[in-house]
Amino acid sequence: MNKSSQKQPRLKELYKDTLVKKLSSDLKLDNVHQVPKLEKIVVSSGVGKHKDDKKMQETVRNTITKITGQKPMDKLAKKSIATFKIRKAQGAPIGIAVTLRGDRMYEFLDRLVNISLPRVRDFHGVKSGAFDAQGNYNLGILEQSIFPELSFEETVTLHGLEITFVIKNGSRDGSKMLLEYFGVPFEKTKGERK
Repeated sequence: MNKSSQKQPRLKELYKDTLVKKLSSDLKLDNVHQVPKLEKIVVSSGVGKHKDDKKMQETVRNTITKITGQKPMDKLAKKSIATFKIRKAQGAPIGIAVTLRGDRMYEFLDRLVNISLPRVRDFHGVKSGAFDAQGNYNLGILEQSIFPELSFEETVTLHGLEITFVIKNGSRDGSKMLLEYFGVPFEKTKGERK
C-alpha cells in the first residue's frame, strides 16, 4: 500500500485545505510561506527528583509511550548541580521526552484537544500567556490520568507532563490563532467573558 492512498490525519488536511488561506488572510500576510505552521510537538516529563526511583522512571516512560505511540528518549544532565544532587557523569536520566512530527504529531494534537483536555476537572481552557518570543507554546499537564490510553493501574503513580508546540514562522498572535483554529481551547480573559 503506497503512502498516497493512506488517509491523512484530519488536522493535517484541515491545515492544508483551509487554514493556510484563512491564516494568510487573517494575519494579512503577503506570502503563503509566512503562515505559522506546527513543526513538532515535544512531550516530556522531568524525573530529576526521582532519579534513583526506577519504578517512577518506568511509569513515566510507559505513559509517554502509550499516549504518543513512540518510544521516548532519556535526557541526561548536561552539568552538575549540587543543590539538586545531580551529577553530570552519573548517567541517570533527569527527564524523559519524545518528539512528534508529521502524521503522529497531528493525531496526538487531535486526541489531546478533543478527548484528553475535556476530561480535566473544572476545565476553563488552557492559559494563553505561555507563548515564548518565537511563538512556541508550552502546556503543563498536572496528571497523566486525563489520557484515555492509560488504564487505572497506570495512573496510580501520578506525575505531570510538559507539552511543547514548536511553531515555524510563529509570533504570539499568529501561533495562538493557529492553535485556536486547531481547536485548542484557550481560557477567556475577563474582557472576553461577556
